[in-house]
Amino acid sequence: MPRFNIHHVTKYTYESPVRDSANQIVLFPIEDQYQEVMKQQLFISGEPDVEKFKDYYGNEIGLFMNAEPHTELTIDSKVEVITRSKRRPSDDKNKEAQWANIYAAVNDPSYIDFLKQEQFNALDEVRVIANADECIMLTPLKAAERFNEYVYTNFKYIKGVTSVETTIDEIWKLKAGVCQDFAHILLVMLRMICIPARYVSGYICPNKNGMRGEGATHAWVEAYIPFYGWLGLDPTNNCIVDDLHVRLAVGRNFSDCSPVKGTYKGTSDHVLEVGVSVSYEDGKTSTEEKIVLTPQSVKNGVPQNSYRRYMEMMQQQQ
Repeated sequence: MPRFNIHHVTKYTYESPVRDSANQIVLFPIEDQYQEVMKQQLFISGEPDVEKFKDYYGNEIGLFMNAEPHTELTIDSKVEVITRSKRRPSDDKNKEAQWANIYAAVNDPSYIDFLKQEQFNALDEVRVIANADECIMLTPLKAAERFNEYVYTNFKYIKGVTSVETTIDEIWKLKAGVCQDFAHILLVMLRMICIPARYVSGYICPNKNGMRGEGATHAWVEAYIPFYGWLGLDPTNNCIVDDLHVRLAVGRNFSDCSPVKGTYKGTSDHVLEVGVSVSYEDGKTSTEEKIVLTPQSVKNGVPQNSYRRYMEMMQQQQ
């Protein structure tokens, strides 16, 4: 049973004072038989009261407001969590029975939200790859693992080429991005062959360096596997999720699981910085330094690095 200490800081700095800041936070790890929160400390600048509730998907949500003028907002979460491994699904059942179970889920209200396909221009291109006729020759588990490997193999993990506002069409054209982009592409492919799939936000806590997404918020997908339940698939690392992933929330997409979002009155010019540090029970940390806040892309002026500019020029020439 791994025990992790996770420190997650989000900081907004505004060009001039803002007020009436209303915010939603999804920073409370899921608690179930596979994950136990031992303790959590939450500090928010201005020390507002945080109202908590459970959303439709069972996530714990916090709401708070700061009406007074302010030029900074800091949300600092420290959590200690224990994770437990989950048995992997066996693939020995008749595949026809498994697909029959999948198709029956289409009419089950529990899965409707996780089957709704997002419409975008490249849908037909993705459908050629996620060929339903070929997939039914496999079990749903094997089909899901094949898609997981496809995203891992065909998309480059490059920080900074996308933001939370980047569309699926842009991700598909760039064939690059970070964990949330990989997760969105996998969601599309799984739903295309009627496998219910949901977005998961959280952290990845490897015992050694080498896993992509370490030291930051992470995202992956859970696919419904017949006669088993939800199975986590991490396309960023081409692995099945186990006790080294800490889950914060599940939902239809990033919007349902965004760790912090809100609105305020005042200037639109601001800087968003985020830092995440993970330490293990033995005291060894994923980074030897203190938590470092890294500037994030925001909607007003998303930075475009050289890789993205190069890809866009190539697309214009085609």
